[in-house]
Amino acid sequence: MAKCMRRFLLANVVLWLSAAAAGAATLDTLTQRGSVRIGYIADEAPFSSTKPGADPVGYAIDLCGKIVDEIEHQVPQLEREYIEMTLANGFDAVKNGQVDLLCGAITVNLKRREIVDFSQPIFLTGATALLRKDSPDYLQTLFIDKPAVLSVDQPVASTRVIGVRASTTTGTTLREALATQVSETKLADFETHEEGLAALEDHKIDAYIADQVLLISLAKRARDPSSLHIGDRLFTHEPYAIALPRDDADFRLLADRALTEFYMSEDFLPLLETYFGSEAPMLHTQIIMEHIPD
Repeated sequence: MAKCMRRFLLANVVLWLSAAAAGAATLDTLTQRGSVRIGYIADEAPFSSTKPGADPVGYAIDLCGKIVDEIEHQVPQLEREYIEMTLANGFDAVKNGQVDLLCGAITVNLKRREIVDFSQPIFLTGATALLRKDSPDYLQTLFIDKPAVLSVDQPVASTRVIGVRASTTTGTTLREALATQVSETKLADFETHEEGLAALEDHKIDAYIADQVLLISLAKRARDPSSLHIGDRLFTHEPYAIALPRDDADFRLLADRALTEFYMSEDFLPLLETYFGSEAPMLHTQIIMEHIPD
């Protein structure tokens, strides 16, 4: 009995030590490596985007930079390495230590939290549709409070195909919804938002579904922005955050502290204005209400 008890206690000590080692792993790794690896999703303006030969830019990239500034108080002269990822491989990259932070328009959900941890929220939005002005009436009624009135001689597309970006929470939600009902509507996956936009403009799909804030930026890059409109009805709740390694409470605390200090600074509203224009004051209030207080 005493021998069994000793084994039980030793096993628990090993588990505790393993957990403690995991908790210290991120900052220790950064110190040994001398760099922080910032993963980013390239096709998610205004949160993260890039051009050939340049570092990524965007709202989420800037917030990740604030976290790295905080890390540098403990690990001075830390080099910043930017590594392009996708939604399909980004979370596993955080889990496996290939990147230390994953930045972009990244929705927090329970399935993803099985793989990674997350900072406090950096943005709140929801999914809706990017439509052509000749998209079918049923889609305009579904997504727009005041649908456009089509002229009698205007050609109306009727492909009944809706596009989504591959590996997104939006695509998963739509598939689950369509699986519960008989519908002629089909979903088409696209690797980038730009590909989805092109398919919409070429009448290959009737609508492109994504988070509203991404669609606002995407529509500005259309061949003819005036031919499109963006839904004002949201059918999902999408809280964005920065993905972090799991089992490292100290590292998450560092990230949340850096974000809170920046949110409460005079520099936060101007940053929002840079990326979101006239929506900045409303977003500022919304994010401040959601942040972790001091």
